[in-house]
Amino acid sequence: MRPTLYGPRHAVSAGHYLAATAASTVLENGGNAVDAGCAAGMALGVLLPDLVNVAGVAPIMIRLADGTVESIAGLGHWPAALPPDIFMREHGGKIPNGVRRTVVPAAPDAWITALERHGTWRFEDIASFAIRFAGEGFAVFPLLRESVLAHREDYERWESNRAIFLPNGRVPEVGERFVQSDLARTLTYMADEAHAAPTRQAGLAAAHAAFYKGDIARAIVAHQQAEGGFLSREDLAGFRSRIEPVVRRPWRGHEVITCGPWCQGPALLEALLLAEQAGIAGMAHNSADYIHTLVEAIKLAMSDREAFFGDPAFMDVPIEALLSPEHIRARAAGIGATAHPAMPEPILGALGLLPEPCPAALPTVEADTSYVAVVDRWGNAFSATPSDGSWNAPVTPGLGIVPSNRGSQSRPDPRHPSGVAPGKRPRLTPNPAMVVTKEGGVMPLGTPGGDVQIQAMIQVMLNVFQHGMELQDAVEAPRMASYAFPSSFAPFEYFPRRVAIESRVAPEVRAELAARGHEVKDWPDITWLAGAVETVLSLPERKLVAAGADPRRPAYAVVG
Repeated sequence: MRPTLYGPRHAVSAGHYLAATAASTVLENGGNAVDAGCAAGMALGVLLPDLVNVAGVAPIMIRLADGTVESIAGLGHWPAALPPDIFMREHGGKIPNGVRRTVVPAAPDAWITALERHGTWRFEDIASFAIRFAGEGFAVFPLLRESVLAHREDYERWESNRAIFLPNGRVPEVGERFVQSDLARTLTYMADEAHAAPTRQAGLAAAHAAFYKGDIARAIVAHQQAEGGFLSREDLAGFRSRIEPVVRRPWRGHEVITCGPWCQGPALLEALLLAEQAGIAGMAHNSADYIHTLVEAIKLAMSDREAFFGDPAFMDVPIEALLSPEHIRARAAGIGATAHPAMPEPILGALGLLPEPCPAALPTVEADTSYVAVVDRWGNAFSATPSDGSWNAPVTPGLGIVPSNRGSQSRPDPRHPSGVAPGKRPRLTPNPAMVVTKEGGVMPLGTPGGDVQIQAMIQVMLNVFQHGMELQDAVEAPRMASYAFPSSFAPFEYFPRRVAIESRVAPEVRAELAARGHEVKDWPDITWLAGAVETVLSLPERKLVAAGADPRRPAYAVVG
């Protein structure tokens, strides 16, 4: 559908074409990958307002040219005043829509933290693109209209949401200009505070204070508490994103790097290593053996995610044991010739609060999240997966933002590894990643898609490094996704044996998978439900940088 793009200096791939052009503008004007990635990331909160929120989450991974790697969690915690039994006691064991699913907004802090540590541009210059797109508007694209249409009743629930997403009482048409004036004013206030500061670092601190301690914080808390929420001025004023250790393992001479178990990132590594142990290297692309092996490896990794992953500040997550060669060998031995009928029990423990299998025809899908990848001329790499939708919690009146509703990814029962607790972070699906190639290149990659994220990323990695595909071909190739584990989103649906496959995969392959016991559901030829992988790959042996962007969503790449 599109060619792989190559540039001699730098490349960016982002979930919306205007975000990609913002990052490219920064790179062309001397900014580095962190400057460009933050400009694109903030812009995505404007350009994809149904999927990403300026006040949402923004997990970031950065690899500097000298090989130093760090992750900025960009994930907020539950308010300190949250009663841990509130959802079991007052909401029937569910996390309801509205302000009670709010955790501390982390994205503004995450971008500012990245710029403080590794950026070169001032905050007001980075934010200028988001301010422009919010104030001047941009064209509604098909997925935005589809999303608002699907959640029209939800948007109508709150006047502040209705005013933005249903202007004049109707769903905006494709190609219509979409303006967010309140959001433009909020970002402009932060930029003005930064501009008044004498230095770049002081400006970043001033922008941070404007959001977390100033008028913005005051308005957020007043609205949250008026609506029955628990967020306080103290929760905001004391917030800073944790700088978290990454998880990294060798694979076929390359190194794969993910974020820690506060997100689902390590499950990507475990599934990849399990598939490798099960012999996927010798299997033909999208054959029945290949897809079966991938699905079963993903089930095993997701079983361990269900049993063990959660906020490492609150619990010990046995990542070293889960990724040890001994555990990978023992776990991969559980991959048989037919589909496992349910969640495979972990070796290192037991599954606890597993939901009942869901009889619904289709899982509930929260179409949130986007992604940006950047590699600059110096070899720095940036990978970020900003997120949080806007239909299941109210917009703060006058600000144009939804304080992070990511509490939907905690379990309402505090006994679960990812159960709610004051000060605890939900287990996040967004998980930026990177591959450092054996040739010395770097490949940041990521995608929206909830539980599909790690599955789409693994398939693109195999397309590149096993099947030798060009980057864009690897992104566009038909994909599948397993749903045979509890969803990360409320109501945490569980579909044993379920696998959805884009219908470009051969009918005989789908029939063979069904014969092996998989419950095969056909997707269209190409669908946004299969994720939207964006990726950049530096090729030092050619002195080029390649970029690919997924046509399943309005993602584009720009090189220079």
